[in-house]
Amino acid sequence: MLLLDTHVWVWSVEGDVGRVGRRARQLLRRAESHEALRVSPATLFEVTALHTAGRLRLAWPPEQWIGQALEVASVRIAALSPAIAIDAGYIPRDALADPLDRLLVATARQLDATFLTRSSLAGRPIAASRSISCTMGNPENFSIQPSMSSLASASRSPC
Repeated sequence: MLLLDTHVWVWSVEGDVGRVGRRARQLLRRAESHEALRVSPATLFEVTALHTAGRLRLAWPPEQWIGQALEVASVRIAALSPAIAIDAGYIPRDALADPLDRLLVATARQLDATFLTRSSLAGRPIAASRSISCTMGNPENFSIQPSMSSLASASRSPC
């Protein structure tokens, strides 16, 4: 199972191969073919919050974009269970400051999933048992084009 970080999910749905490396695209294709792609409800919140704050420009209202994005890649929403919430609460803030990141890491741990992220969680002991960071760039603001294209092009990323 592959749990997608918010940015990785957005980039993969939009076909932004400049930010999703080759290795990440291979993992995404493999997980999609096994119906093993997941996003957290926290990811849906983050997409909506980023759009509302003007840090993510979507071609459609968030609820419409999210609905279409879930259909495009056959992504399923991971349950947010009490065990996940409790596990996230135990992750120290000094180990992982962002509460949403703590929820995502806890979700990956509880689902025994690989967490595909843009951040550098891979080397942290608090991270998910399998955490892969293989994206390019460090954008704070980015724009989503109207197309819902799938992954197609090659990338120069080492991942």
